[in-house]
Amino acid sequence: MGSLPFWAFWKIFMEYSVMQIGLIGGIGPAATDFYYRNLITRFASEDADLDMTIVHADAATLVKNLMDDNKDAQVAIYQRLTQRLKNAGAECVAITSIAGHFCVKKFSEKSVLPVVDLLSCVQAEVENKGYEKIGILGTKPVMESKFYSAIQSAEMVLPEGDLLEGVHNAYLEMAISGHASEDQKMVFDAACNQFITQNKVDAVMLGGTDLALVYNPNNVDFALVDCAAVHVEKLFRLHS
Repeated sequence: MGSLPFWAFWKIFMEYSVMQIGLIGGIGPAATDFYYRNLITRFASEDADLDMTIVHADAATLVKNLMDDNKDAQVAIYQRLTQRLKNAGAECVAITSIAGHFCVKKFSEKSVLPVVDLLSCVQAEVENKGYEKIGILGTKPVMESKFYSAIQSAEMVLPEGDLLEGVHNAYLEMAISGHASEDQKMVFDAACNQFITQNKVDAVMLGGTDLALVYNPNNVDFALVDCAAVHVEKLFRLHS
């Protein structure tokens, strides 16, 4: 048999090659676990090969930079980690933390790899679902910025009074430990009750990946905007 022409080799390569996903994990451990497990499950559901490398960013450092609004310091951390991902063969990078997206614009401008931005993915999801009013849970900066002003098509509702600080503190404790206590769950439930009964929201946004420790579509009777799940789906679609 004669040798195949170059275009035929290239077609075969493109059909069977797998783009490697780079994840910045560690912020926090439960968030990293969520992405890892759900990407494995999603790729397996389509009998697709998953190629992925994860690097570790420190959760406590992220929280400090977030609360100080020190974007430059966090971007420098992301840049170092992304260079390691690129050296390992990754072709794109995603941050496994919604709070960690507080500096995503600056990071995207400097990153050595294309950044798969969670914020734009979630905005598209909200538009597609047609939600008009959404309650948000997460860190104080995420809630007060109303998801970093990324949602333009719906009104964003915050926990009221002491609940705002309560949700923030409960979330940080849960994110750093990687576990949700009953007391923390009670705080989140109180906020959700406010959203549903007082604010009449269409859905509740899980504005922190670690909230998957508490809520999923099977244990609530209201609609969820699961930001991390939307991000995982976007990462999968890049390779399908």
